[in-house]
Amino acid sequence: MSEQLNERVRRFLDAPRYAAVATVGADGAPHQTFAWYRLDPEGSLLLNGRADRRWPRDLRRDGRVSLAIADAADQLRWVGLSGIVAGIDDDVERARDDIVALAHRYAAVEGDPEPDDIADFRSQARVTFRVRITSVHDHLGED
Repeated sequence: MSEQLNERVRRFLDAPRYAAVATVGADGAPHQTFAWYRLDPEGSLLLNGRADRRWPRDLRRDGRVSLAIADAADQLRWVGLSGIVAGIDDDVERARDDIVALAHRYAAVEGDPEPDDIADFRSQARVTFRVRITSVHDHLGED
């Protein structure tokens, strides 16, 4: 488990929330998007995207990434993360399996047993990134 993650932060990140993902563009300018994520047991963050999107291209070129993950019920409660890409999985089938698993994770919150976009995901060129968390900014307040 990442030494950066205390139990309170881990519990917060284990819930399916949306992450604002910030990458560095080829020209040095910041770029942001929203993405689904999953925290692995060892403390790495899994991100998955369409291979042709800007943020995956940015992460391939420069593995530095920053994320902000807010509590939808109280957006003043949030966690900021900095990290570095520790692994890229270009195997299309595995990356597709990863996005389908993420779709089910997030659909369960919305009460949707079978997400509508599974067929679309199964036809897309996708890539999975494993991000090693290097710093945590905890804005969760008191438990």
